[in-house]
Amino acid sequence: MYSEISYLSDDGLRLYARDYAPASGPAHLPVICIHGLTRNSSDFEDVAPWIAAQGRRVIAVDVRGRGKSDYDPNPMRYTPVTYAGDVAKLARDLGIARAVFVGTSMGGLITMTLALRESPLIAAAVLNDIGPALSPRGLARIAAYTGKGEQFNSWPQAADYLRSINEVAFPANTEEDWDRWARRAFREEPDGSLAMRYDPNIAVPIRANKLKASAMITHYAFRRLARKRPTLLVRGGLSDLIEPEQAQAMRNAAPRMQYAEVPDIGHAPMLTEPAAQAALRGFLASVD
Repeated sequence: MYSEISYLSDDGLRLYARDYAPASGPAHLPVICIHGLTRNSSDFEDVAPWIAAQGRRVIAVDVRGRGKSDYDPNPMRYTPVTYAGDVAKLARDLGIARAVFVGTSMGGLITMTLALRESPLIAAAVLNDIGPALSPRGLARIAAYTGKGEQFNSWPQAADYLRSINEVAFPANTEEDWDRWARRAFREEPDGSLAMRYDPNIAVPIRANKLKASAMITHYAFRRLARKRPTLLVRGGLSDLIEPEQAQAMRNAAPRMQYAEVPDIGHAPMLTEPAAQAALRGFLASVD
């Protein structure tokens, strides 16, 4: 279904990405998918093949410190600026000069950072439940569980943990949904225990107050992105990170930005929901 990419960052870390080949047909711009704070490329294991079937190559990255990518010995480098540099390096290595970016949560912050630092690389962008100003309520919830190094002894335990911190956002999830999520989020250790697929030290910059509800540079980055190229904001109707106030401010700042709301889902939509896929299909069809 996908091939594996291994590449070196500019500072020597071995990083990983999944590469989904496009269906045959007319050539279209590739899509680069970037996951959220504690997640990894497997978050796109359903939506990436769906996009590839529409004739686009899809690259889903493991940001440093997540999934199969190396952990950074200096946790203060776990920032959107560093991640953006890694994604730009991958694009250069693959000969990708322009792409459509799909950024979920932190992946959207990375996309906005790229709009400042590597602007020609971004042909269009999908911001999945993220923006330049974030609700303190959602930030507090995310900060409360990030970086605790959770380990469990069984898949049901791991699934129950994920349910405990995410059920507010996915109230309709089934037992099967939580089990699939657990198998994306955890890995089996040699002793049989299950550990999260991310470096707990990604929380160090957050504890150092690097994760802010709003910053002037982020607002500038958003305007640079959304006013200069096609942009779609996907918001979970129950989101506590991008609440109606933040979404409306984004629409006011970028009147041409497309908008879709996914009902009965919080932060952040999986992009497999019917409302999300209808918006994505229409958006991608409008971008070469």
